[in-house]
This record gives sequence, C-alpha cells and structure tokens, in this order.
Amino acid sequence: MKPTKLLFMNGNGMGRLAAWCMGAALALALSGCATAPGADPRDPWEPYNRSMSKFNDAVDTAVMKPVALAYKEVVPRPVRTVVNNFFGNLSDTWSFVNNVLQAKPVGALHSFWRVVINSTVGLGGVLDPATEMRLERHREDFGQTLARWGVPNGPYFVLPLFGPSTLRDSVALPVDWYGQPHTYINDTTVRHSLTGLSLIDKRTGLLATTDFLESAALDKYTFQRDAYLQKRLNEIHDGNPPQNEERYDLEPPAEAPEASASAPAQ
Repeated sequence: MKPTKLLFMNGNGMGRLAAWCMGAALALALSGCATAPGADPRDPWEPYNRSMSKFNDAVDTAVMKPVALAYKEVVPRPVRTVVNNFFGNLSDTWSFVNNVLQAKPVGALHSFWRVVINSTVGLGGVLDPATEMRLERHREDFGQTLARWGVPNGPYFVLPLFGPSTLRDSVALPVDWYGQPHTYINDTTVRHSLTGLSLIDKRTGLLATTDFLESAALDKYTFQRDAYLQKRLNEIHDGNPPQNEERYDLEPPAEAPEASASAPAQ
C-alpha cells in the first residue's frame, strides 16, 4: 500500500488495516520475535518498535503532517471547530457503549445525553451545547474496557501507520474502528470522505504535541513510549491510577539494591 493512499482509504479498508495490525501484534506475541537482551520489560520488541516508529515518522513527514498543516492554514478556525465537534459527537456514541460495558453509570449518562443534545440542539453534532451544559466528555474505548475486565496490558507495540499501542490495545483496535458510526454509511463516497477528514482532523489536533516532541526529546522514541504508557494508565483509571499499580505500566522496575555487607561478628 502506498502511503498516499492512507488519506483516501474507505472505512472497510481501514478496518482491514486495523485487523491486520491486530494480527501482527498477535504474531509477535506468539513468536516472541526480536526480544532484545536486557530490554525494558515493558518493551521487549524494542528493535522492531524503533524501526516501525521510523517508518511511521517518514510517512507522517511525507504525507500526514503536510496535509494537516495545509488544512490548518487554509480552513478557517470556526470550520475546523465544526469538524472537530462533529467527529467528537460520533466518538461519544462509542464512549457511551464502553462506559456501559465498564459499568460506569456517570460516564454512560453523560455520554448518552451529550449525543442526544449535540445531535439535536447541536444540529447533528456540529455545535457542542452539551459542554456548555457541563456534561463532561468521558472518552472510553474498547482497550480501556478490556483493561477494566482484567485483560493484561501486554508489551508496548508500535503499529504500522496507527503508531504507539500495546498488545491489548492492538487487539481492541478493530473493535474500536467498527464501533465508529460513520464506518456503517453505505454510500462509499461519503464514508470515504469522512474517513479521510477524520484522519486529517486528528492529525491537525496533534501538531503542537508533535512539534514539542521533536524539539524537547533527546530520544524521541523513548519519550513517546513513556508518554503513551503513562497516558493510557491515566485514561484507564480516569486520571487517578492507584498507588500500588504495577510499575510495568509506569516505568522500568528499579534495580535490586546490592547485597549489604555481612554484619560484624559479635
């Protein structure tokens, strides 16, 4: 697949790519491929992950970032806000499902009423009156649902084109993709256009973050990995990770202290 086709892939194509990424993650998990000696326990596939990160960066530099910059430059801010609101409203529907699956009544109620209000008073989601009514957005995805159900995090894994993930989130990716309402639109042209616009909207929202990452990180890969794992931990625990959470999800375990000298003879 040529990188330039990414922006013009229809919903079914992106779904197949998500399923392929899940398969690649499972294949790596089963094979134990490219486990580096003395690797960070969170990142046993670091050689592969670094190579894939470089590939993704090259695609981003050649395609996604220039398109996002052009979109930001050409499209007025109010129009970009309308687009962002629209896709945010679509994502609230999937968040509602995952809040229900995670038995989070407050999040489910907020997500439900956000969709109802923004889809009606908000003219199909292009406006966001629900936020003005102090209905908070509770973003949840199927990876978070699996975590809530006790599925282990698994190793850090960089997906082709999709970027940073974990084994658990990779398995959840196809479910998350098909949980988006616009993937069920029968009109191929409309579905095709919405998929591309959604990708551009997401990449535009990350411009400031990636610019900071490129300027601040001595090792971009390590910084991005640690930031992603910390972000996911906070998302899974709604911003309040427990103090006794496994260090595997946060940082490499501290080295065991050297054995102390023998006590002096009495």
